[in-house]
Amino acid sequence: MWTEQVPGRGEDADPFVAYHRESDQGVLAVFDGSGGAGAAPVWQASDGESRTGAWVGARVARLATDVWFHDVVDGEPAVPETLHDYLRFFQDHAPQRRSKISGTMRRQLPTTLASVHYRLVRPQGEPLLELRPLWAGDSRAYVLRPTSGLQVLTRDHTRESDALELLRTDPPMTNLVCADRDFTIDGQRLTYPLPCVLVAATDGFFGYVHTPADFEVMLLRTLEQAGTADEWADRIRREVQSYTADDASLAVVALGYHGFQDLRAQFTDRLEKLADRYLRTRPHGLDRLSPVPGEAGPGPAAAPEDPAGLPARVRVWQDSTWHAYRAGYETHLPPALEERT
Repeated sequence: MWTEQVPGRGEDADPFVAYHRESDQGVLAVFDGSGGAGAAPVWQASDGESRTGAWVGARVARLATDVWFHDVVDGEPAVPETLHDYLRFFQDHAPQRRSKISGTMRRQLPTTLASVHYRLVRPQGEPLLELRPLWAGDSRAYVLRPTSGLQVLTRDHTRESDALELLRTDPPMTNLVCADRDFTIDGQRLTYPLPCVLVAATDGFFGYVHTPADFEVMLLRTLEQAGTADEWADRIRREVQSYTADDASLAVVALGYHGFQDLRAQFTDRLEKLADRYLRTRPHGLDRLSPVPGEAGPGPAAAPEDPAGLPARVRVWQDSTWHAYRAGYETHLPPALEERT
């Protein structure tokens, strides 16, 4: 699922999803060209339309990931170092326009990347997934199951790591794919039981909601309302367009289910639990997802507000919701760089 905030000017690349049947492995990935850091035009199409460094960077990263996965199928290790090398090679050979204007925020061909490489294995007869989340920047990858809900697999490359505070403050990234500076592809490895749903999303989906739980609610509510996978995608698109203030990209792969109806049925109880715990406790006035950070819904005119502009009652509800949701959501959250040995 892919949508532009401004038609014809979207800087997210199309999501990438591929599967190789013979080796039972696949990948899903999203790419968010960073318009603030790469706003300068660097390339002109044959029709005269100019494209920014962010637009080019996201699409170059998509192409590099595509080629990387083809080589992974042929035996290349699916590790952060190899993906980094492919990204660096393609970035170095992409169109760039050097500027005399420089600064700590300016980048050449800047983009985020969030991906999951997965492989089906049968160590003792029972099928499992080997998952390898690989990422740079603040796009995210997740795994979703009826019993455990949505669990994040990546940690944003920002100085703030608390998902609720990230919604409130939107801090700058400390690492992203680019052509003119060093960058890191982060990663972790884990095994996971089937069935499950893998998700990769740019911040147009999860960065403009009231709480981290709202993203899962949106996915499951639209799933419940859909009769087919195509209808689910269309409902997701219309839902995100109703609240986001950015381009939005989403890749979803459901593994181990017996068709779409089985997928939908298995998440019915999870959605009801979320509705009881979060939706029915939502303060009056928050009947839709927030369109932009800081617009958390109309509160009483005299309601006290915090420095971020949120009515106090909304902040209390957000804190309570996040406290209840956080442990499950962060089950597979990678440790911060300074915490790693």
